[in-house]
Amino acid sequence: MAAATISEVRIAAAHDGDAELLVTLTFANGGRSLVTLDEFAARSLLASTQSDNPDQLIGVGWDRVRDALIAASSRFNEQAPQA
Repeated sequence: MAAATISEVRIAAAHDGDAELLVTLTFANGGRSLVTLDEFAARSLLASTQSDNPDQLIGVGWDRVRDALIAASSRFNEQAPQA
């Protein structure tokens, strides 16, 4: 089965007032899924696709969204300095 691709992108305000990217993924079977990207993940996705604005993300594959989410969550995995 073909991977999902981005079919719609919207910018929204998060509860803390920061910008989020709402990405709709469309699957080959017509199914759709909404994914919310925080500012870090959104910037990572834009950078990895060399996009200047969110509209350029239409057609980008799920794997790029996944990688952006991983990059965003990985920033919290750094170990705190031990005393």
